[in-house]
Amino acid sequence: MRILVTGSNGLLGQKLVDALRDDAAVELFATGRGPDRTPDPLGNRYHAVDYTIRSDVDRVFEATRPDAVIHGAAMTNVDACETDPEGCRLQNITATDHLIEAAKRHGSHFIFLSTDFIFDGKNGPYREEDAPAPLSVYGHSKLEGERLVMNAGLAKWSIARTIIVFGVAPGLSRSNVILWAKGALEKGEPIKVVDDQWRMPTLAEDLADGCIRIAKQGATGIYHLSGPDGMSILELVQRVGAYFKLDTSVVTPVKSDTLGQPAARPPKTGFVIDKARNVLGWKPRSFEEGLAVVEAQLALG
Repeated sequence: MRILVTGSNGLLGQKLVDALRDDAAVELFATGRGPDRTPDPLGNRYHAVDYTIRSDVDRVFEATRPDAVIHGAAMTNVDACETDPEGCRLQNITATDHLIEAAKRHGSHFIFLSTDFIFDGKNGPYREEDAPAPLSVYGHSKLEGERLVMNAGLAKWSIARTIIVFGVAPGLSRSNVILWAKGALEKGEPIKVVDDQWRMPTLAEDLADGCIRIAKQGATGIYHLSGPDGMSILELVQRVGAYFKLDTSVVTPVKSDTLGQPAARPPKTGFVIDKARNVLGWKPRSFEEGLAVVEAQLALG
């Protein structure tokens, strides 16, 4: 089975590459902007591509002819999307449209990564069929991407929504909340953490496993893939502190509206993940089990 991964230099992308590169049942092709930044380069299995240029996308599809595409590349900085809506549109909508059209011509199963931020956070946790109502430019862009996928007339499509992906990977352009929390608590300096946002954080390895299950099983439709444990961002930081035996007395709880962030955040999201468990046989790890994976990888350097 030929699987094409977009955004392979990112956190999810690197975990997909790690899981698939030595899979005898899969011929892996990885793509990203610029050179391959993974620690063990893929050589001719990696293609540099600008997804916003249609001819660039077409070139890669002609070279790889994938059976399935896992589209994880996106502009995911919520505040950056809010202050640069055109850049967000280009990366999250235009690029997705180019990939969809190429997948349609090649008969590829298209798997689109989406987010809890398509919801307004008034009625979480959410099921796959719940009505979206995004609050931010980022949320709107991912919802528009979803609608492109659903309405394109693809041979097979899937949407995998997720929440706060965390983990360890080299050379990332952005950190994630668990690594930020651990680093901040280790410094022992005062930090402010919101107590009015509630999420279900997701280990990157588990998200990659869910996406691979969708591809290998040819599962179509929408799947919610998040960690099983819900908590406020404040509790998340406290649990990181407890796990790594760090002092959390430096943490001051604050409300979201005191931070002056450009983009609005949904107060309570979270997912009901029964469908992914039952249909895909997916088994996400608990939050503390995920922290153990992070700890082991940090120890390896």
